[in-house]
Amino acid sequence: MSCFITGTDTGVGKTFVACAIAAALRARGLRVGVMKPVETGCGPAGARRPRDAAALRAAAGSTLELDTICPWQLAAPLAPDVAARLEGKRIDPAGILSVFREIDRAHDITLVEGAGGLLVPIDGPYTMADLACDLDLPLLVVVNSKLGAINHTLLTLEAAASRGLHVAGYILNRPTPDGDAATVTNADLLARCTDVPCLGAVSWTPAGAPGAVMEDALDLNRLLACARTGQESGS
Repeated sequence: MSCFITGTDTGVGKTFVACAIAAALRARGLRVGVMKPVETGCGPAGARRPRDAAALRAAAGSTLELDTICPWQLAAPLAPDVAARLEGKRIDPAGILSVFREIDRAHDITLVEGAGGLLVPIDGPYTMADLACDLDLPLLVVVNSKLGAINHTLLTLEAAASRGLHVAGYILNRPTPDGDAATVTNADLLARCTDVPCLGAVSWTPAGAPGAVMEDALDLNRLLACARTGQESGS
C-alpha cells in the first residue's frame, strides 16, 4: 500500500505535504518508507545536499541512507533529464524500480515524491508519469491553491487518465501566507469539474508539527483506502 506524490507544478508544496503525511502515518504506528527518486539542485559533487530527501527521511523516522532514499542527486536546479546530462549521466529508471521494491518490502506504506509535475522528463521522453506507471502506484496530486490552479489541476488529471494512472485524490495546499480570491473558490469549482476526490486542504502554517497539521487537514483514512484501491486495481 503505497502512493506516488506529484504536483501541478514545481514549488507547490509536495515535500511539505509528503513529510506531513509521513509524520502523521508514523504517529499512527505505521512503518513509513519514503523515496525521492530524483532530486535536482543538490549542489556540486562532494557537497551534495538533497534537502527534500533529508526532510522526508526525518519525517518518516527512517534509518535508510540518503543515497537509498534519493538514488539520483543532481547539482543543477533543472529538469532531471537536463541536470543529469550536464553531468554526463542518464537516469536509469530500472534502478529506481529496484530501490523502490527494496524500500517497499520493508515498510507498511511507501511514499514516493516526484520532482516537479507529472510530465517532467527524467530521461528524454520518459517522464515522471511513466515512472509512476512502472512503479504501479496511485497518484496523490498536490495543488497550489491559487489563481490558475483549476487549469493546472485538470491538465494533470487528464494527463494521468490518458496513461491509465489511478488518482487517489488531490490536496489543495497553500504554501505561502499570500492567498488570492481563487484560494477561496478553487475547492468548490474543482469539485464541480472532476469526480476525483479532494482529500483535504492545507493552509499555510509558519511552524508546528507537520504530522499534526496533516491529521487536521487531510482525511488520512480515505487516503489510505484510495491508495489501497488504486494498487489493487493496477495489480
